[in-house]
Amino acid sequence: MGSLKKIVIVQVLNAFAENGKGGNPAGVVLNADELSDKNKLEVSKKVGLSETAFVSKSKTEDYKLDFFTPTKQIAHCGHATVATFSYLKQIGLLKNDSSSKETIDGRRKIEIIGDLAFMEQLVPKYTDVNNEESIILKSLGLKKKDLIPNAPIKLVNTGNSFILIPVKNNEILKNIIPKFDLISDVSDKFDLIGYYVFSTDTKSDATSRMFAPSYGILEESGTGMAAGPLACYLFDILKIKKKTFHIQQGKYMKEPSSSMIIVKLQINEGEIKNLMAGGKGILNRQLKIEIDD
Repeated sequence: MGSLKKIVIVQVLNAFAENGKGGNPAGVVLNADELSDKNKLEVSKKVGLSETAFVSKSKTEDYKLDFFTPTKQIAHCGHATVATFSYLKQIGLLKNDSSSKETIDGRRKIEIIGDLAFMEQLVPKYTDVNNEESIILKSLGLKKKDLIPNAPIKLVNTGNSFILIPVKNNEILKNIIPKFDLISDVSDKFDLIGYYVFSTDTKSDATSRMFAPSYGILEESGTGMAAGPLACYLFDILKIKKKTFHIQQGKYMKEPSSSMIIVKLQINEGEIKNLMAGGKGILNRQLKIEIDD
């Protein structure tokens, strides 16, 4: 007798779609209560997208979400959260405009505004990485003169850690040739998801690129958990005093898939007290994945 096979249905949604196109595809598996972590990893590997969200029942929140990349589980994923809650809204499973998710890293509030889903992130923590500046520049093939003057490279965490690298213009951003082995070394040293390189020389508030090779993601088209830190950086460090930031990503990938991530900051007496990052999820296709039971 051969081993038993199990069929798992995966919805693929493009989160952070810009004008109904592009976006970052994420897998969404509903009713995942019976799947083991090993099953989830196998599904994620076979789906082959940067993240897949597994939705199961929660005793404390509306839903429990587990996120897997093709190589490991991660605590949070902005675009897969947006994909999941957009989909739950579209199929009529969300009754209210306020919802919540339970994750391995605690609970987060979710807000639905029209057909956009927003996820709460934590207040930003900034860490100095000046000592690593030369290796960070080298890992992107950049020179010091390519950076925005008086805008330090910073590690920012609103739930996941990213190193933010401000470059002078879109031309520099577009022409970056990442050295993934070096980026992985820096990422492992600081326990990062990856790098978020950005330029403010753009129609939206910033245009960005995200590299996360140590998570098996060479480049990603829309990263909500990185756009949150970037909006905080723009507000706190570049002193752009706005409450809503529009962050574009994915435009300069080998196969461009332009995404738009909206970050809303709640400010009290000049300080960020809360932030929500979100956008729109559009159903792209459905997959049937066969795994060993």
